[in-house]
Amino acid sequence: MNKAWKLQDAKAKFSQVVENALKIGPQFVTRHGQDAVVIVSTEEYARITSEKPTLKEFLLSIPKLDEDVDFERQKDGPRSVEL
Repeated sequence: MNKAWKLQDAKAKFSQVVENALKIGPQFVTRHGQDAVVIVSTEEYARITSEKPTLKEFLLSIPKLDEDVDFERQKDGPRSVEL
């Protein structure tokens, strides 16, 4: 069973490509020998896109630092640059 299709073959057998995406998994379509698109079921697409947290959720999930952590700024001056 195919998982990779040339664009011309995928157009000619689109129903089979969709059926394979539903039963087997993602179907890869190439154009001019280069990867072009992946055809996946709506169930798979929903799973992939729903797993990513929003930016707010991501930032809130970052572990908190201890309050006794001290940050020191480097005391080096700026470097000299000739113009």
